Amino acid sequence: MSAKTTIYTHPLSLAHDTGPAHPECAARIETLNTLFSEDDFQDFKFKDAPAATRDQLLYAHPESYIRFMEEAVPESGYAQIDGDTILSPGSLEAGLHAAGAACAGIDDLLTDKTQRIFCAMRPPGHHAESTRSMGFCLFANIFIAARHAQETYKVPKVAIVDFDVHHGNGTDSLVRTHDHEKHGEILFISSHQYPLWPMSGVPEDNEEHVQNYTLPPESGSAELRALYERTIFPQLDDFKPDLFLISAGFDAHRDDPLANLNWTEEDFGWLTEKLCAIADKHAKGRVLSILEGGYNINTLTESVRAHLLALNA
Repeated sequence: MSAKTTIYTHPLSLAHDTGPAHPECAARIETLNTLFSEDDFQDFKFKDAPAATRDQLLYAHPESYIRFMEEAVPESGYAQIDGDTILSPGSLEAGLHAAGAACAGIDDLLTDKTQRIFCAMRPPGHHAESTRSMGFCLFANIFIAARHAQETYKVPKVAIVDFDVHHGNGTDSLVRTHDHEKHGEILFISSHQYPLWPMSGVPEDNEEHVQNYTLPPESGSAELRALYERTIFPQLDDFKPDLFLISAGFDAHRDDPLANLNWTEEDFGWLTEKLCAIADKHAKGRVLSILEGGYNINTLTESVRAHLLALNA
């Protein structure tokens, strides 16, 4: 049986040079490209990601921000635009193709070309706010994908689940200001370690379309599974999304250097399987997953393997 999953990649993801010893580095994609050559993935479909159009970027960012990003890219060397967000000459094109992969994936899902999408692209996007890049992120890739689905295909309800270990503050802020009545509903649900950078996403600030859940340092599989089974899965069932998007960060792994949760690759497979079951029930199985964090190269490889095999099951 042929695979149901399409993977978007592009060589320009490697051109985003963040400098020596930066955790969000080209090696993250290099190791995934090696993974994709294995027998488990020979039936998967692979596509080159297009660049996002300006109109697609405008779903999340004003023209002034897009121009700022264009002008901030250096002709050589590096430019630092935030405490940990670095630009090099190839960064803008990499960012455009990362956002473009998400939109092309939406096109494939909603024209029945495939059932699952994984965007193996960088830089990530869930920390990018409307007018501010931060946390290694340039453009709000997953929110752009949700808005593309709404504007182009009139999808009534989009669910975004973010299981990166860091709160997706950019997606959170964009969903809070989104006009759900005019453009269609977006539900954003995030599970993340707290306290941890960016020190946002506390449940006390939850509202109808933004649901944040914190996990204390050193919590692991039992706490993860209890949270999702008792709270998050029922919320998704109640929402009944027409389309399912995942901010797939793998930095909650117990061996990741940037956080202190104790998830395993089996946890990522379990969580993906359960989320796909909800998508099968309500969204015709349509799932788009976007790579966010994950900074231990070995555990990133194994976690993405588990994620992809569950997506494709």
